[in-house]
Amino acid sequence: MKGIILAGGTGTRLYPLTKIVNKHLLPVGKLPMILYGVGKFREAGIRDVMIVTGKQSAGLFMELLGSGGEWGVSLTYRIQDEAGGIAQALSAAESFIPQKEKFVVMLGDNLFEAKLSGYIQAFAEQPEGAMVLLKQVPDPERYGVPHIENGKIRHIEEKPAVPSSDYCVTGIYLYDSSVFEIIRKIKPSARGEMEITDVNNAFARTGNLTYSVLDGWWTDAGTFDSLAEASAFMAGSGTKED
Repeated sequence: MKGIILAGGTGTRLYPLTKIVNKHLLPVGKLPMILYGVGKFREAGIRDVMIVTGKQSAGLFMELLGSGGEWGVSLTYRIQDEAGGIAQALSAAESFIPQKEKFVVMLGDNLFEAKLSGYIQAFAEQPEGAMVLLKQVPDPERYGVPHIENGKIRHIEEKPAVPSSDYCVTGIYLYDSSVFEIIRKIKPSARGEMEITDVNNAFARTGNLTYSVLDGWWTDAGTFDSLAEASAFMAGSGTKED
């Protein structure tokens, strides 16, 4: 199974730290943020990894990571020419994924404690479709919130004013290659972006969206508070990259 890290975006919530440097290159504990995602894929036995990022920072990623050999993976790079949403960024990786194969997508600012291997194995046994990883959080209104009935996700509501639960959809997604056909059919949202929530809801409508709950600590290091929390946790986590 292959892995994709989406590391584009403007990082506006972390401005001015991100005025010059892509947020996924910011230090978290002892390492640049992007290396945690690379390490999680390597830990799960995924060696073939693509990084999708913007053209402004592509050279910096390549300077840091090179071919990936130093970090135990083989890296491929794709450029997202302009910000157009997570689903648009994912579409840039279509040629990287063979037809009818499954793969894992991670947003580069998602930092977490759990190993991915168990979730990957569960998805490998799933006949088709997609899987999302959920997490119980104190502020679900910041995220997509799943509506679950009879053990299945019926719908995901993006950033609801009144969340129906305290679970959110993390930025870790597992798909089969049919996701690219779905992306071609969705329309930009009111904010002009191709939303990954619309992609996941397309799978939910056909009954092909499953979920697991992510164990352990997790954050999306996209705000000053969560970046500080991630730095403190990772500095003391004793990760393999120490």
